[in-house]
Amino acid sequence: MAVAVRGSRGGGGGFGLVSSSLRSFFSYRIFVSAMFSLLFIATLSVLLSTNPYTPHHDSALPTTGNAYVHRTFLALKSDPLKTRLDLIYKQANDHMTLVNSYAAYARKLKLEISKQLRMFNDLASEISDLQMKPGYRTSLFESDGPVDEDVLRQFEKEVKDKVKTARAMVAESKENYDNQLKIQKLKDTIFAVNELLTKAKKNGAFASLIAAKSAPKSLHCLAMRLVGEMISNPEKYRDEGPKPEFEDPSLYHYAIFSDNVIAVSVVVRSVVKNANEPWKHVFHVVTDRMNLAAMKVWFKMRPADGGAHVEVKAVEDFSFLNSSYVPVLRQLESANLQKFYFESREENATKDASNMKFRNPKYLSMLNHLRFYLPEIYPKLHKILFLDDDVVVQKDLTGLWKIDLDGKVNGAVETCFGSFHRYAQYLNFSHPLIKEKFNPKACAWAYGMNIFDLDAWRREKSTEQYHYWQNLNEDRTLWKLGTLPPGLITFYSTTKSLDKSWHVLGLGYNPSISMDAINRASVIHYNGNMKPWLDIAMNQYKNLWTKYVDNDMEFVQMCNFGL
Repeated sequence: MAVAVRGSRGGGGGFGLVSSSLRSFFSYRIFVSAMFSLLFIATLSVLLSTNPYTPHHDSALPTTGNAYVHRTFLALKSDPLKTRLDLIYKQANDHMTLVNSYAAYARKLKLEISKQLRMFNDLASEISDLQMKPGYRTSLFESDGPVDEDVLRQFEKEVKDKVKTARAMVAESKENYDNQLKIQKLKDTIFAVNELLTKAKKNGAFASLIAAKSAPKSLHCLAMRLVGEMISNPEKYRDEGPKPEFEDPSLYHYAIFSDNVIAVSVVVRSVVKNANEPWKHVFHVVTDRMNLAAMKVWFKMRPADGGAHVEVKAVEDFSFLNSSYVPVLRQLESANLQKFYFESREENATKDASNMKFRNPKYLSMLNHLRFYLPEIYPKLHKILFLDDDVVVQKDLTGLWKIDLDGKVNGAVETCFGSFHRYAQYLNFSHPLIKEKFNPKACAWAYGMNIFDLDAWRREKSTEQYHYWQNLNEDRTLWKLGTLPPGLITFYSTTKSLDKSWHVLGLGYNPSISMDAINRASVIHYNGNMKPWLDIAMNQYKNLWTKYVDNDMEFVQMCNFGL
């Protein structure tokens, strides 16, 4: 009995210990929970007591992340409609920014859509001005009380209408603006490529001019070989007295002015080969002093076939051609003209590709202008046929002397067709003197094969006319340069048109001339840059010239003309 009682007390003591432990544990958790609750309430109280809600006075809603979270959190305390107001205004502000962006983009592209641009600007202003309406400003932004839900709904409706309009306008314009951007980029690319093309054309024209006007190595070699021959054998090449045939008006006289030995030899050879009576043909060759020896040696070594006569002189042999008499020589003494021609600057050479060829000094050389002094050079002759050195004669030309020129000075083939090769293309008709004296639609003619009546020339005083106009053009305001414009002026009303079969032009630049026209022609003319003695000559026409080259001449073989 005593044992049982003792045991019972022992068991009751264990249970009391466990109960005490549980009470301690739950008391601790309650304490911790209470502390966290107090801390949360204190934090919330501090947050709510600082940074109270401030109404919007600016047209733009704060859109930073912290501001938006802060406003949303404040709505828990204040009014849930405030959050809705913030979201509506943020949506309006975003679309206003989008509309302004498209408007700025349109202005940058300089689009010709002023109406649409004005619509964008107006829509952006309407969205921005919504909050400034008195009803919305008073009820939604300046009131400290709760938001009026009816006013908010009306505000939301207006905002949604503007947003809907903005989205429609953007959707309609987006593709258009994308296309406009592509067009603008394409225009920029085209402009850049066009600049490169213009530069390439100028450089190409300059390179072509150099290729055309520079003396090829073979031609230089030939001249040097001929001069060397004269130095080695001076006794063989002594000057002979003038032959009576040189002044016989009953013969057929030709004038050829050139410094190109091989070209002159081809002209003479082609005339003689196709002449019915070659012994009646007299060639008056005039060159410069530098090429005089080479020209004389050639025709001494290779005299014209068939008994034809060749006279070789230098332009310096005609003493009357001096600066006191010849306007061109006087103008060449001008400092301005010398600067224009001989100033060695690359930028001057390429800055005007269209007129670059006129900067070649040959256009004011006396050898080039000698054609205006034929009656004085050959005072005893009545008619003379002028030939350029880049022609080939394919038929007997004596028929030209039989043509009645009707008292006119110059017989030439006209070159005009349609609106091309009219006087307006050669003369400056903005100058009052040119405009008064000439018809801009008058048909131009060609130099290269011209039959001149020297008696009519003297009667019409054509050389004096040439001097008059050349003096007036010292500043190059009447025409640019060259001999064709002053020729057109000098022989304006004294030119007889010849049948086109006498003279076919363009073999130095036009690849489309028909072979029928070439075969019918009495004279074919390689006018242009692609001369037949150059590497750049057109192959389809080159053989028409090379067949008259004297390939048996030893110096031609030695100089490797590549014919």
